[in-house]
Amino acid sequence: MSDQQVITSGSEGTLKWSRYKFPGTLIRYGIYLIIAVFLGYSIDFLNIHLERFADLFERMGSLISNRYLPVEFEYIQDGGYIDSIIETVQMAYLGALFGILLSIPLAWLASFRMSPSRRIGYPIAKLIIMGCRSIHEMIWTIIFVTILGFGMLPGVLALTLFCIGFAGKLFTEEVDAIDIGQVEAIRATGGNEIQVLYYAIFPQVKVAWAGISIYTWDVAFRAATVVGYFGAGGMGWHLRRATQSLETQRVAAILISIIMLVVVSEVVSVWVRGKVAGNGRNGGN
Repeated sequence: MSDQQVITSGSEGTLKWSRYKFPGTLIRYGIYLIIAVFLGYSIDFLNIHLERFADLFERMGSLISNRYLPVEFEYIQDGGYIDSIIETVQMAYLGALFGILLSIPLAWLASFRMSPSRRIGYPIAKLIIMGCRSIHEMIWTIIFVTILGFGMLPGVLALTLFCIGFAGKLFTEEVDAIDIGQVEAIRATGGNEIQVLYYAIFPQVKVAWAGISIYTWDVAFRAATVVGYFGAGGMGWHLRRATQSLETQRVAAILISIIMLVVVSEVVSVWVRGKVAGNGRNGGN
């Protein structure tokens, strides 16, 4: 028979044989066929030349060797570039700090289960978080640079909104997942909403929020180089200047320095998250 055999679990945990019968098999293979046809149509419609992948790595290697080598490491050793690294770190730190601090009350209000104001606070907080998530930090930077001019201020504001959208959503999900029993116990004793937040909600989410905050800083640091490219200063500004001047050897050096700093940031973030998780398992001792 052409029907496929599968094993399913019975009501008492025993294994039973069953078959994929018509029209189940027809629908399943029909879906596969539709996906394949749509994929082929998309490749043809977008004019994607798959044969170019054959010499992709050869052409990439030729481009790197002819334009980006040797890498001009002397450029990133200059004092001006080192100052831009410090500016990027500061911009990421301030953006993450302000974003996380603002995300705490927004996450509380945006939690459908725990929001103290479902009619007003909940939709407003939800709209703010969704709005910050919907717009890329690059677009925020362009908007603030247009309004405020070049410099770190538009970059910090763009990263703040980016972190609100990033951390606010994750904070809200953690609040929604808490044990409601502790909340009801505090309310039963006559506690107000602030006391519920401090004594019932915060103890349950503090470890998760700490890990999310560290991850938010890590993401903000990577985004800081992007916002810098669009006028917020830092390493991104040096990358833009070198790119527009076709100084490809300097571009290679800047990219390598960015990758190295991101790796260092990732290692530190993983180490700190491990410490936070360990303290959480040990009861915070």
